[in-house]
Amino acid sequence: MKPVVAIVGRPNVGKSTLFNRITRKKDALVDDFPGVTRDRHYGDAEWNDVEFSIVDTGGFAGDEEDDFSGLIRSQVHQAIDEADAVILVLDGKGGISPFDSELIDILRIVTIPVFYVINKIDGEEKESLLYEFHHLGIDDLYPISAEHGYGISDFLDKLVPLLPCIQTDKTEAAEEEISIAVIGRPNAGKSSLINKILGEDRHLVSEHPGTTRDVIDSLCKISGKQYRLIDTAGIRRKGRVSEKLEKFSIMKALKSLERCDVVLIVIDAAEGISEQDIRVAGYAHDRGCGSIFLLNKWDLVEQNKKTANLFYEKLRMEAKFLSFAPVITISALTGLGVSKIFDLVETVYKQYSTHVGTGMINRIVERAIEKNEPSLHKGKRLKFYYTSQVSTKPPTFVVFTNYPEAVHFSYQRYLMNQIREQTGLDKTPIRLYFRLRTGRIEFSDKKNLQKDSGKRKRK
Repeated sequence: MKPVVAIVGRPNVGKSTLFNRITRKKDALVDDFPGVTRDRHYGDAEWNDVEFSIVDTGGFAGDEEDDFSGLIRSQVHQAIDEADAVILVLDGKGGISPFDSELIDILRIVTIPVFYVINKIDGEEKESLLYEFHHLGIDDLYPISAEHGYGISDFLDKLVPLLPCIQTDKTEAAEEEISIAVIGRPNAGKSSLINKILGEDRHLVSEHPGTTRDVIDSLCKISGKQYRLIDTAGIRRKGRVSEKLEKFSIMKALKSLERCDVVLIVIDAAEGISEQDIRVAGYAHDRGCGSIFLLNKWDLVEQNKKTANLFYEKLRMEAKFLSFAPVITISALTGLGVSKIFDLVETVYKQYSTHVGTGMINRIVERAIEKNEPSLHKGKRLKFYYTSQVSTKPPTFVVFTNYPEAVHFSYQRYLMNQIREQTGLDKTPIRLYFRLRTGRIEFSDKKNLQKDSGKRKRK
């Protein structure tokens, strides 16, 4: 594992801005409003050929500040315990607060390197602001501006030599990693589920909706396989979203779907299946993700022999567009059904990344056409010349025909169902497109078809 550097400090001193500056990305939410960051947020960084992980943490404040202060303090302590080095960010413009002094007392007794950076120092002329901080009895202070980059290079030059040296084999093949996004309405139990999987309080959990604000990645190994779990903010109806911060949180949640392989759509079964649950599922469908429905809080549902079937039928009726997605009942609180999730993830991912041979897919389409020919188009017969899979994740096929626009949606659905049935791709989205082909290669011309398929490359 890479060395871990934790960024800590009181609210609104610029920790997330420094995190974004060091990682050279804009993954952490940044706002002038204090308390934006709540969970620990991990990112990758590199300086002078030294790779390390950087951890952004919530603002360290008193328990009485808000309902999350105690939980955030616990997260900060965990981040310090796991780190190989700590960066304490102090506010050069705001001066010293009691929370700064408390953090300094905590960090004086740790055995790992601690770096005290004075943020919001925009140049040498501003370094006179450091005078107040010298009274803290700290030998080395690092004036920086996380927003404008002043002093960052000099600071990182001091930081990386003190990190533990990790020997890595550059020639070793990278291990395949399956990315899993966890999405749903607020308070559906997304963070609780990830904590149950990880076996630790990695994410803040509260009865207050909207506890998770940022997109938080966690790595784990299950049965020797590597997974990236992506926790996201709860997605409410657009009409109910008014705060700028929540809008950004939802935008980041939806963007996370673009880098995941499988989506776990968490539904609060105790409240029932809502219109917003179906809308959230639609976001996953639109982005072509492999999907699994999780009916969470199943331990709170009044049950009989038909309860599960009634939920399944309602879900299939409301979310017909994801009729292929598996559905299981779980309880993130008790662990009920959680162990089944990764078996399903493996099944869905295997289908999601499947490539079907050109010969096989053409035989499937040919037999489907022989069994059920399409309707005539303006008195002319529709001809299907050739089918090719152009990509995976999800499996995507292109059928070349003489009248692409004339293929009725019901016939498109028929061909898609035939492909699912014949290939066993029953738990993954598949895409089927129709394109104009001017050549004369038909299914009956086996030799030309095989010759052409050998020359094609996957896009």
